Amino acid sequence: MSKHNANNVRIKRQYFTYLEHAYGYSEATIDAVAKALDRFEEDTRHKDFKAYHYDQAVNFKRHLEEKSSPLTGKPLAKATTYATLAHLKKFFHWLAGQPGYKSRLKFCDAEYFSMSNKETRVATAHREARSPTLEQVKHVITCMPCTTDVERRDRALIAFALLTGARDGAIASMRLRHVDLIERNVFQDAREVNTKNSKTFTTNFFPVGAEIKSIVEEWIIWLRVEKLWGLDDPLFPATECGQDAGWQFKATGLSRKGWQSAGPVRRIFRQAFTQAGLPYFNPHSLRKTLARLGQQLCVSPEEYKAWSQSLGHEGVLTTFLSYGSVSSERQSELMRALASR
Repeated sequence: MSKHNANNVRIKRQYFTYLEHAYGYSEATIDAVAKALDRFEEDTRHKDFKAYHYDQAVNFKRHLEEKSSPLTGKPLAKATTYATLAHLKKFFHWLAGQPGYKSRLKFCDAEYFSMSNKETRVATAHREARSPTLEQVKHVITCMPCTTDVERRDRALIAFALLTGARDGAIASMRLRHVDLIERNVFQDAREVNTKNSKTFTTNFFPVGAEIKSIVEEWIIWLRVEKLWGLDDPLFPATECGQDAGWQFKATGLSRKGWQSAGPVRRIFRQAFTQAGLPYFNPHSLRKTLARLGQQLCVSPEEYKAWSQSLGHEGVLTTFLSYGSVSSERQSELMRALASR
């Protein structure tokens, strides 16, 4: 049996073009759709989509329940199954309206990729995301060494993430000109900074402590005054590697180039939290830390709106619902306080 079907390849390419230009999907999202379609084709042994029958969808759902994750060895998460089936449902709904497929497929055929109501609730349930406390992040920064240039960069990077709530992709692509120390803000220009959904916005420094702001200010001043770097140079440069006397590669300093991805940012976070004796929290988790801090400090709707805009959210509800849910620990404290009244 062939591992590819020429007709399927052609119609999938047409569908990917449709998703890119009609819906504006990113390359990563289209890759997820392609992966879901590949899984389905493997299950049907690459039968032509024109020969689709709802039994194929039923059997595919059964096989997904039996599959195991290659990373954990455990059954696939309900959320993974739900996302895979959602991609397939949307594809076959689109396919039923295409020339050459209209006479063979019905729009209702796509509905067989639905999960049961119970499974859907499990797959789409909101679960509390882990995030460090402000004190934990400050402890990590305090424990970080700052002897070499690379160590100073790593410490300033985590301090900057806490001070601004910037995403890891934005941090990796930011330049010195994007930070204004006088106005205490960061201009996240989507033309140059890798922001989510290519949004352009201004982030003001969050009130997380004078010591955190000082670390960031000292780092930027050091780059400008001591290293004589210009505004177009990276805010957090990549590591320069060289060979020692034993011809072994090692870090020799800082390059004048930036990172190509956010991978190094996450590695710095992982190493720093491990050295501080704490479980690993990714860079994005600090945004939830800041959202919870905003709940405590903001006393008016206008203040919370300003806080939300600094996180890059167009609507306050995004901050309040996606990031600002009350933690289980805080929930217990509030309920105990109410009971004591």
